[in-house]
Amino acid sequence: MRYEDQLIAFSLGEQRYALPLAAVERVVRAVEITPLPKAPAIVSGVINVQGRIVPVVNVRRRFRLPERDVVPGDQIIVARTAARPVALAVDAASGVIECLAERFVTAASIVPGMEYVKGVVKLEDGMILIHDLDRFLSLEEARILDDAIGNT
Repeated sequence: MRYEDQLIAFSLGEQRYALPLAAVERVVRAVEITPLPKAPAIVSGVINVQGRIVPVVNVRRRFRLPERDVVPGDQIIVARTAARPVALAVDAASGVIECLAERFVTAASIVPGMEYVKGVVKLEDGMILIHDLDRFLSLEEARILDDAIGNT
């Protein structure tokens, strides 16, 4: 990703995050998530998006944030990784922001080995962590998810 690109910002509690806008298919209102037996712990379940079964990954669980149930005011971001579509249940998608190169700091320059995060955008009102969707599921979690989806 070039860091002059656009990002879609979202929040979980008080913390703000972002994804590259190019990876996002759509933002929808929260819907009921169907549990998926034998899915990895990071997967809350699946939703139906225009006839496609899309796994919902639990961003709160991945980042060790306090968990809470999805409520009607929440939103779901449907995005694409290199391997599959995924959905992220978020408190709110707040809009598109420009990510200028001079405001971007790589995750490795902050904390080496920082998984699941590409970097940080420094804004005048705080910082936003940029997710690395392609690394969000470990290889083992991706394999287990593929098996669980294949068995439905």
